[in-house]
Formats: sequence, C-alpha cells, structure tokens
Amino acid sequence: MTRVLVVEDDPQLVRALVLNLQARKYGVDAAPDGATALRLAAARRPDMVVLDLGLPDMDGVDVIKELRGWTRLPILVLSARRASDEKVAALDAGADDYITKPFSMDELMARLRAAVRRTETAPLAPETVLVVTDDFSIDLLAKKATRAGHDIRLTPTEWHLLEILVTSPGRLITQKHLLQEVWGVSHSNKTNYLRVYMAQLRRKLETDPSHPRCLITEPGMGYRFEG
Repeated sequence: MTRVLVVEDDPQLVRALVLNLQARKYGVDAAPDGATALRLAAARRPDMVVLDLGLPDMDGVDVIKELRGWTRLPILVLSARRASDEKVAALDAGADDYITKPFSMDELMARLRAAVRRTETAPLAPETVLVVTDDFSIDLLAKKATRAGHDIRLTPTEWHLLEILVTSPGRLITQKHLLQEVWGVSHSNKTNYLRVYMAQLRRKLETDPSHPRCLITEPGMGYRFEG
C-alpha cells in the first residue's frame, strides 16, 4: 500500500484529503505542523508527502529542505501561494510538483499517481548505467550524480527528466514527450515546468549553467543531451 503523509493545518481540508486518499486505497498519516511532519516522516517512512507551505510553526519550504537532507521521496506542494517566485523557491528546495488552492481533487489524485510512477525504477541496459561527461558523472543504477568529486542531490523529478535525456544521447526529445513522460498527458503544454527543472539541472550539473555544454535547449522544440 502506498502511504501518503499529509501536512496541512486546515482540519476540514485534512479530512477531505484523508477520506479521498483512503477511498483510493492509500495509507494516510496527517500532521498539522512542520515539526510533527518531520517526526512522522522519519518514523513512518511514507512513499510521498503532500505539503502546505503555510504552516503554524515553520515555513513549508524549510520542511522540504529538512526532508531533502535524508530522503528523495516525492513532495507535492499544495498551497494558496500563487507568486511564481514562491513556486520556484519550493521547487528549488526540492519539491517535485506544485498545486495552487483551490484545486480539483481529481487533479490532485492524478498528480499523486504520476509522482508514484516516477519513483518506480525500470531495469536499465548495462550500456546506459554509467554516463560520464567532462563536467559530471551519472550512475543511473545507483541514482547518484557527482561533479568535481562531490555528490549532487537531485529530486525524483529531476532524476526522471535527466534519465530520459541521457539515455538518448544526441537525440532531440520534444517538450511534449518530456512533459507527458514526467508529468503526465494533462501537462503536455506546461512548458514552464521544463524551463524551471532544466535550469535546476544545469545549475547543479553544468560548470557554466548559462552556457550549457551537455543539457542543450532547441528553442521551441525540446532538449537534447550531448555527452
């Protein structure tokens, strides 16, 4: 059973989320604040987290940073904050997806299913397990990235996006294909997602993110990986 940790201080919303998740055969734990969330995450080891940013004891972005210190489990932000800089701050901290309130329960469940799918690892052919460039190395089997001898922490969504690109070196992967593979068919026009996540990957992996040598943009078409 997939277990979800809901971090939200609105009792009515928590009840609605718990009922809907349980009806779909998810296991659910709920936390009304950040401190409780961190304790439950360590004790219960959920498969994913649904997190409000406006918590009574600490900012949700700080909760994301704490979680990312020891786990790569998917984190779906559910927040009333609509400003793009706040969304980017949550994504930069390690969130995998962001839904603004009010929201459709069907959309939330679709995002949850997509997040769970992204964490399922498929066997890789031996020739695609290790990718080495002048700037960084990727061990796809161990899900480990290194740059200049240091480990680089990537979120599950970043990993999924990177895997698609590096396992097809030199091939142009369209925006639509990447969006459908990583976020699902309903997000095939959300090109801003790609811009945000590709910028994050370049910042973490490329020596000069503003002039990338490996993660290349083909304007209006898509992206390709050059080893």
